[in-house]
Amino acid sequence: MRCKLLTAATVSLVMLTAGCSMFERVVYRPDINQGNYLTPAAVSKIHKGMTQQQVAYTLGTPMLTDPFGSQIWYYIFREQPGHKKATQETLTLTFDSNGVLTDIKNEKALPEDQ
Repeated sequence: MRCKLLTAATVSLVMLTAGCSMFERVVYRPDINQGNYLTPAAVSKIHKGMTQQQVAYTLGTPMLTDPFGSQIWYYIFREQPGHKKATQETLTLTFDSNGVLTDIKNEKALPEDQ
């Protein structure tokens, strides 16, 4: 009886001091993907001088458009693998008043505070 009590106390002490960090990888966490997944092949087809219709046909509809009237489209893709930090890619397309593509910015960011 004393051996069982000593074993249970030791196991409890180890569990309390180790916390859940020992078992963090045991718990399944699914990969979470949000936004517009764009392949490099699709992005390479985009070039200045294209119209909004041509861009929408190639990449699909943007995740966000500028609500204040300027012609800026945002294609945002956020990926969070199960036990790793999240990454985010943002493709920003700027159109002139005629709807012609004038600027392309492709940014990859690693959020610092997760």
